[in-house]
Amino acid sequence: MKKIALVLAAASLSVAGCATITRGSTEAFVIETTPGGATARTSLGTMCEPTPCVIPNVSREADFTVTIEREGYETATFNITHETARDGAMGMAGNVLVGGVIGAAIDANSGATQELVPNPLVVTLQPLDGTTPPAPVEAPAEPEGEAVS
Repeated sequence: MKKIALVLAAASLSVAGCATITRGSTEAFVIETTPGGATARTSLGTMCEPTPCVIPNVSREADFTVTIEREGYETATFNITHETARDGAMGMAGNVLVGGVIGAAIDANSGATQELVPNPLVVTLQPLDGTTPPAPVEAPAEPEGEAVS
């Protein structure tokens, strides 16, 4: 009987923190802008430029703002929050089903069951004058040559 209890205890500990192990407690935060080439600053004290860019290792439980600036365009600020991720919830459920109460507690406290929302942050910047920026100038097409007889 003691052997069975010992095996069950070891099995429970072996799956402890499944979501923490498989997903980690941080994630990369992606910022994409149209047009590209903007600077993005977060209330976490991080920044990236030029967009598109990635801010690595952001806590999955973070709530923060992102301010995006580019010359000639309105400055835009966005709120980023977190929610329970499908994969994180599955990892937590696996802990509970297998009896890993310790693992479930670790996952709940590490933030591994969470994900940043929205991620990626996709933004279309607005020109300062409120008009649509001109379309990019395309190179003129090469004139077609005349057939030589």
